[in-house]
Amino acid sequence: MFDAIKRIFRKRFGKDREFYAVIDRLLGITPDNIELYKLALIHRSASVTLPDGAPANNERLEFLGDAVLETIVSDFLFIEYPEQTEGFLTQMRSRIVSRASLDEISSKMGIDKYIVANFNGTYSHKHLNGNAFEALVGAIYLDKGYDFANRFVINDVLRRYVDLGDITSTEVDFKSRLIEWCQKSKRSIHFNTASDETATMRTPRFLSKIVIDGIELGHGTGCSKKEAEQKAAWAVTQIVGNDDIGDFFMETIDLSFEQYTAGHGEAN
Repeated sequence: MFDAIKRIFRKRFGKDREFYAVIDRLLGITPDNIELYKLALIHRSASVTLPDGAPANNERLEFLGDAVLETIVSDFLFIEYPEQTEGFLTQMRSRIVSRASLDEISSKMGIDKYIVANFNGTYSHKHLNGNAFEALVGAIYLDKGYDFANRFVINDVLRRYVDLGDITSTEVDFKSRLIEWCQKSKRSIHFNTASDETATMRTPRFLSKIVIDGIELGHGTGCSKKEAEQKAAWAVTQIVGNDDIGDFFMETIDLSFEQYTAGHGEAN
C-alpha cells in the first residue's frame, strides 16, 4: 500500500509528473518504474551516455518488446481463429507485427510525438515509430509483467487499432510478390520444393528452398507445397521485399561473388 501511495505522490507532485501524464495519455497506465518508459522513447541517435560510458537508448527494450509482442499476437490469433491452419496464422501474425503495421499503430496512438531523436544524417529514421512502440511494450513487460502486457496489447492495441477483418480479406501472396521483385530486378528465381524426409502418409510435410541467381536465400516448410513455398517466400521477402534493402543485399552478394571468382582465378 505504501508503494501505491508513493506512486500517486510522484505522479501528481514529483519531478516526472508531466511524463507520467504523457504515459497516461499514450498507454492509459501508471508506471511503477517511470525510467523504463523514458528509455523506451529515446532513439539511438539521441543516446544518453551513462557514467560507465555505455549508451542508453531504446534498442534493448525494442529487442525485448519485439519478442513479447510476437508471443502475445501468436497467442491471440491462436485463440481467435481456432479452425485456421498454421500458414494462415503465420501470415496474419507477420502482417500485424510488420514494420509498416507497427509504424501505423504507433502514429495512431500518438507515440511519434514523444520520441526523442537527433538526426544528423548518420542514423536512419525509418520505422522510428514502430521501433518505439516495441520498446514501450518491452517497458510494460518489465514494469508490469507478461499478463499485464498481454491484456494491454490485446485490449488497448489489437482491438482498437488493428482491423482483423481487413487483414483476413486481403491475402498477401508472398510468392507472387517475390517473383515480381525478381522480374523487376532481372534476376532468376527457382522454387525447389519436395516432400520432407519426416513426412508420412498421415502427416504430409514439404520443404521448399528458394534459389535466386544461383544462391539459396530462404526455406520454408508446410503441409502442402503451396504453404511451404509461401513460407519460404515470406522469409526471403523480409530481406528483398523493400527495394532499397533488397537491391543493396543482392548487390553485396554480387560483389562478394565477383571478388571470390577474381581471387580464385588469380590463384589458378
